[in-house]
Amino acid sequence: MKKITLSLCLASALVLPGLVQAKPVTLTTQLKKYSGDGAYMAIYVTDAQGRYQKTLWVSGKKSKYYKNLRDWARGSGMKASEFDGVSGASVGSGGTLKVTADIADALIDAGYEIRIDTAVEDERDFPSEVRAPLTAAGAGKPTAGRGYVQSFTYDM
Repeated sequence: MKKITLSLCLASALVLPGLVQAKPVTLTTQLKKYSGDGAYMAIYVTDAQGRYQKTLWVSGKKSKYYKNLRDWARGSGMKASEFDGVSGASVGSGGTLKVTADIADALIDAGYEIRIDTAVEDERDFPSEVRAPLTAAGAGKPTAGRGYVQSFTYDM
């Protein structure tokens, strides 16, 4: 019985801090109205030097088009492990993508950014179209994109 209790305590000590140190963040991306197919988007985190850290979401089912999401593709190496479980359908003209991702508390107010790359088939690609500093004060405040994204917000 003592071994089971000790094992449970040890497991709790290892698991609980990880749960406390990350929070769910809702990411909302509203696209402008444009002509063309659905937009492919990569939403990811970079450090203070602009280096890729983590994929939060990729929209667009055909991975052969991911190379058009240039900054994300370069940082992630387009390894399936970087987008498995965090991908979905592309988003059409004027559409909204709303997803939730877990972001470590240590990244907030520490110089990190949420970035979004966008691409539409037979249209222009926009690497790092959105660059939103990951701060507590920035939560809920819209950031405009340079291409297809009308606004991006994150809420904690």
